[in-house]
Amino acid sequence: MELAIVKYNAGNIQSVLYALERIGTTATVTDDHAVLQRADKVIFPGVGEASSAMRYLREKGLDALLINLEQPVLGICLGMQLMCAWSEENDTRCLGIFNEPVKLFRPADRTIKVPQIGWNTISSLRSPLFANVPENSYCYFVHSYYAAMGEQTIGITDYVQPYSSALQTKNFYGVQFHPEKSAKVGEQILKNFIAL
Repeated sequence: MELAIVKYNAGNIQSVLYALERIGTTATVTDDHAVLQRADKVIFPGVGEASSAMRYLREKGLDALLINLEQPVLGICLGMQLMCAWSEENDTRCLGIFNEPVKLFRPADRTIKVPQIGWNTISSLRSPLFANVPENSYCYFVHSYYAAMGEQTIGITDYVQPYSSALQTKNFYGVQFHPEKSAKVGEQILKNFIAL
């Protein structure tokens, strides 16, 4: 099986490669359109800022490529946010795969820190992506922006308010947390994605 990781200027790619290695899988890191199109599965990771990441994707023609992929695609953290319709971060038009907007956490309680950094639970899990993942499992998060909840929500986390910690439409999946940093739960989710 051929697994590809999208290479662009916002990757947390090394930690994803290590996590895949731990579960006995290798991946090709690439921005080559032909390689991405023929891969059995595609992972779209990301840390960083939405508008510069989208600008890079457009320059490389990866925006049009990604939305037309037919194999399972997994967006992680910023990758998932870029798969949404729009991000409040620098008023960025994103890929529009998911309908939900991405907004900045604005806690009324000043003691709640933004960004959210650390472990939090995922609940209301409904997707083969979460096979053998118990309800309220802990995953690792680092983010200031969140995807709103809607019909494509397949996992919910509560920080400031409930939001989509996972989204799915057709062959596209997204998770706000970092499965590659989420210990055994994260490894199970990556195994599930590979098995889709």
